[in-house]
Amino acid sequence: MFNLINRNRIKDPLGDRIFMTLNYIFLFAILLTVFYPLLYIISSSFSSSRAVTSGQVWLFPVDFNIKAYISIFKSQQLMLGFYNTIIYTVVGTFINVMLTVMLAYPLSRKSFYGRGAIIIFMMITMFFDGGLIPTYLLMKDLHLLDTRWAMWLPGALAVFQVIVARTFFQSSIPEELGEAAEMDGCRDIRYLISVVLPLSKPILAVMTLMYAVGHWNAYFDALIYLRSEKLFPLQYVLRNLLILNAADPAMLANTSQQMRDQGFEQVLKYALIVVASIPILIMYPFVQKHFVKGVMVGSLKG
Repeated sequence: MFNLINRNRIKDPLGDRIFMTLNYIFLFAILLTVFYPLLYIISSSFSSSRAVTSGQVWLFPVDFNIKAYISIFKSQQLMLGFYNTIIYTVVGTFINVMLTVMLAYPLSRKSFYGRGAIIIFMMITMFFDGGLIPTYLLMKDLHLLDTRWAMWLPGALAVFQVIVARTFFQSSIPEELGEAAEMDGCRDIRYLISVVLPLSKPILAVMTLMYAVGHWNAYFDALIYLRSEKLFPLQYVLRNLLILNAADPAMLANTSQQMRDQGFEQVLKYALIVVASIPILIMYPFVQKHFVKGVMVGSLKG
């Protein structure tokens, strides 16, 4: 039986096999292009400064040590940046998702009057905005400069996310479900919280991940609106350390001048990149099972 199945199995045409082979080679090359720099940074962060500066690190750590990581976690400036970024990410993501759902759900209901005009006005803002200077003046007039709200309010709502969420609600939540809930006396708010949101885990996971990554990597708003060091997010601190070479003295306090000359600051920069990337890498597996479904349903249907 097995041999009969093999003989009757239709072979792919030669052109398709060649295409698939070239496709795999191309994708593998892209994988190496993306993965190798990440592997090099991780390996360098666990290597000695002498091995990094002499070019001995290629794939795996050389002269394994964790002195750079010990120095990082002793830095008050960096730990404060971590704390601020966690606050900005958690609160900012909650505000983003809440506002997006509150706007996307009504726009998905056919009974909502004027939703077409609202969507048009929203889409206009995707192509035209007031610009940086008017936005800065607005934040100044609202007395939000040098406050945490300056990191949350300017980007509190993303029109693209609203459109994706609206499409998901429209295509995945049957209208009959809402009509049945309405006949049972369920109000819109109760229907949204008790019925719609539990059925919308994929799109909520997508929005949470995208908004959280945006907040975690944000530094430009801090550069424009913040002046107090106690409010600086992690990415702004990393910018000062990696680009401006404004290292925190606490991270270099326990290292000799000879070690600094041998490239300890270079190893420190690699370790900073790893430490700043780990939280988002840890977060992704928890939303992965919903991510693909939420993106595909929210963007292709409707």
